[in-house]
Amino acid sequence: MTVEIDGEPFKVMKFSIMKQARGAAKTTIKFKNLMKGTTIENTYRSGEKFETAMIEKTPAQYTYSDENGNYFFMDSVSFEEVMVEAKLVEDTAKWIVEGMECNLIFFKGNVIEVMVPGTYVYEVVETEPSLKGSTVNALTKPAVLPAGAVVTIPGFIEQGSMIKVDTQKGEYLERA
Repeated sequence: MTVEIDGEPFKVMKFSIMKQARGAAKTTIKFKNLMKGTTIENTYRSGEKFETAMIEKTPAQYTYSDENGNYFFMDSVSFEEVMVEAKLVEDTAKWIVEGMECNLIFFKGNVIEVMVPGTYVYEVVETEPSLKGSTVNALTKPAVLPAGAVVTIPGFIEQGSMIKVDTQKGEYLERA
């Protein structure tokens, strides 16, 4: 959920509700400022209201990045090129590969966040070779994906294999 506080969009990261024996419950909410990247944690009384941030989610395909680290996406609806600053992509950059369909989140006409798909199929670019006869044990090893992310994979998967990865948790799911 995204709310607007002091004219800036904040994403709710987590919250907890503390119910007291007498009196109203209090809610502690951790927000992330989508413009600056900072986090704040505040406590609110039950019944306090927030203004919902008017954000737009637009599908876009990643095309390339320039020497300054800026990322360029092609809007999947209007086919216009959209430039996204490197600081907005730093959390998700290790998952973004050429041709990937992402969602660009706009607030008041500016991109404030890039959302990668929850699961995506990647090629294993680099990993240790499989050991013969080690299929009985639950052996795991690190694997490097095309954009630089490192995930732990089962020992039987070899370099060049296609795997499905949960990009939110950074975990191997299955062979593709």
